[in-house]
Amino acid sequence: MRSGHRLGRRFGWLWAAYGTSALGTWLAFGAFPLIAIQVLHAGPAQVAALSSVGALVGAAAAIPLGSWVEFRRKRPVLIGTDLVRCAALLTIPAAFALGVLSFAWLLAVSVVVAAADITFRAASGAYLKTLLPPGDLLVANTRLESTTWTTTMIGPPLGGAAIGLLGPVATVVADAASYLLSALGIGATGGGEPRPARRPAGRLRARDLLDGWRHILADPVLRPLFFNTALFNGLLMAADALLAVLMLAHLGFAPWQYGLAFAAPAVGGLVASRLARPLAARFGPHRVLVAAGWARAIWPLGLALVGPGAAGLLVLMGLQLGLIFCCGIFNPLAATCRLERTAAGRVARTLSAWTVTSRATTALLTALWGVLGGVLGPRAAIGVAGVLLLATPLLLPRRAPAPLPEPRPAPDPA
Repeated sequence: MRSGHRLGRRFGWLWAAYGTSALGTWLAFGAFPLIAIQVLHAGPAQVAALSSVGALVGAAAAIPLGSWVEFRRKRPVLIGTDLVRCAALLTIPAAFALGVLSFAWLLAVSVVVAAADITFRAASGAYLKTLLPPGDLLVANTRLESTTWTTTMIGPPLGGAAIGLLGPVATVVADAASYLLSALGIGATGGGEPRPARRPAGRLRARDLLDGWRHILADPVLRPLFFNTALFNGLLMAADALLAVLMLAHLGFAPWQYGLAFAAPAVGGLVASRLARPLAARFGPHRVLVAAGWARAIWPLGLALVGPGAAGLLVLMGLQLGLIFCCGIFNPLAATCRLERTAAGRVARTLSAWTVTSRATTALLTALWGVLGGVLGPRAAIGVAGVLLLATPLLLPRRAPAPLPEPRPAPDPA
């Protein structure tokens, strides 16, 4: 994953921290639904509620944190949210060992982790923009995207094996440890950080909480991209929640097969993320973004056709390979577009609003599809989501104005 374009020691530590926490997340891939299904004997509606209610309440709790983060130095916020996620996750094995683990406990932890995760994403985007000049943002985002897919290939098979040997609670411990290591890595970045924007005088008003959304909706490029990504991600994750039920409860796949079906195709994302920058240089970022956005909407409809046995597993892996390849090109271009179109003093609020909306949309659609899956069955509900996903590219931006000019602030060593 190395290239000749060097981004500096501080980005290197941030990159390593990101990779560590991403690996922990993928080691624990599906751990909460598996604990709910295998340990607490939850049904499809409860599994959907675990994904939806936790994310929705966590998103609501994170709304005021976006404005709070904007006026704080970002590195301490990143370290703090890593430590909060670590502590929250460690309560699950503790409760399991004491025999008091319950569905409500899982739900409470998912709320805390969701709020901390949104806050971390808002702060990390703002921090990345202070570390690098605008011309290096796409390089950085493609490297982070490559790391995402690398850990996706490695994590689920290892996590599936750990679940088979030790149970799903063991992978939660690994995830918690990864956040602790991430906090140490971010702490090692060191160096000064530009002075954050000064908070307006007076109390934080309700309208101040909406500043990120106002910026997104006023921008002719961010607005359609915002609606496209929120709807696409929400429908895709709603289908994925039911796919877990279909595979594990209806088709009889083992947890390691479930993990393998998502891990092996991640090689497509790794290859695609390395292609995103040269493709953008040749054809233009906007053209490549739109093409990848159209292409990624084609694949999810086929998830409704997945059957049992080796043939069904191969069909699923082929569909995931196509989907992930397209996402591997789309994601770093979209992330770079967000940073380029947002001034430094507004990045945290914008990314917080973006992530809150995406998580809330995903939560609501997951809950709705949980009900739909209970009525129609998981396979039919996955098919309905696939049909709707075919329409999401209509929301992509049709034209891309030049990036907004922005003076680069001088670092403040204080």
